[in-house]
Amino acid sequence: MSRQAVSTLVLVLVVLLILWGMRAGWRARTRRSSTLVPSLPAAPAELGDARLAPVDATYVSTTRAGDWLDRVTAQGLGVRSPAQVAVFDAGVQITRQGATDLFVPATALRGASGAPGMAGKVVGGEGLVVLTWQADPADPRGLDTGLRPKHSADRERLIAALQTLTPGQAPAQEENT
Repeated sequence: MSRQAVSTLVLVLVVLLILWGMRAGWRARTRRSSTLVPSLPAAPAELGDARLAPVDATYVSTTRAGDWLDRVTAQGLGVRSPAQVAVFDAGVQITRQGATDLFVPATALRGASGAPGMAGKVVGGEGLVVLTWQADPADPRGLDTGLRPKHSADRERLIAALQTLTPGQAPAQEENT
């Protein structure tokens, strides 16, 4: 066997080992985060009035609230995907392409704000919309779900609509003062 063939074989084996390690790490993270999100909330049959018609966005990821690097992968929440986000009286409907849809009930929503980034996407400024919510009432820390609206004008409209579901939360502009 030539040196080039041996080198190629070793390189292929190293790449396969790295891919196997990444897959094992993703599965371990999914097992750990499944205690945080044992199941996704189901959307009710009646969503109520629309507070914001669907806007195009990218679903970035879901993390533990306050820790933008601690990605939650259970229930498909770690999969980045194109999405449409609509806000209703009953909650927030995130329809994702190629991944499980997500419904965040209004009763579980704790806040909404802009952020410069989270696991999977850093955009700077306040380019992401982050929903803070509780998948499990026993988990006081909760989760942050990041969305990147396709059009920048939709960012403020989305935050404003989300804040109508969380009375008492300060508007995003006042939080930074």
